[in-house]
Amino acid sequence: MPDGAAGLLAPDAIRLDARAGGRDHAVRVCGQVLVDAGAVEPGYIDAMLERERSISTYLGEGVAIPHGTSGGRDLIHRDALAVVRFPEGTDWNGETVTVCIAIAARGDGHMEILAELAQVLMDPDRARALREATGAEQVLALLAPPAEDEQPTGQGHTA
Repeated sequence: MPDGAAGLLAPDAIRLDARAGGRDHAVRVCGQVLVDAGAVEPGYIDAMLERERSISTYLGEGVAIPHGTSGGRDLIHRDALAVVRFPEGTDWNGETVTVCIAIAARGDGHMEILAELAQVLMDPDRARALREATGAEQVLALLAPPAEDEQPTGQGHTA
């Protein structure tokens, strides 16, 4: 299995022009992208809604990470991500979400994904770039771990 978030994200699981009339609708849209990608059974969407109703997956910076409950793991065919952008934003329990990163993970592989996403969200420029991405290649590049010969953003770069 490829390492990191970008390795779990196929270009066809990136939708940058979605619309949703609220949190539950947005979760259903995200879940359907995972279904369409062949990563999960349709019933996984219900597990995603159940998770969201028990604890919000809103992270901040306009980003949410909907994923299913542990009981939904048997509905996952393979670990996968989907990135769905809502350019007009959608209400998420009073917060405005513009990007959802849906996660399907059978084991603990999603913990590494969450760590990578945290790195993106802690960098305001990268978080903004994710919210404003207009192409799948931009999203893939943002979620790819930096090459070993590259410095992390904002550290030690000179002009």
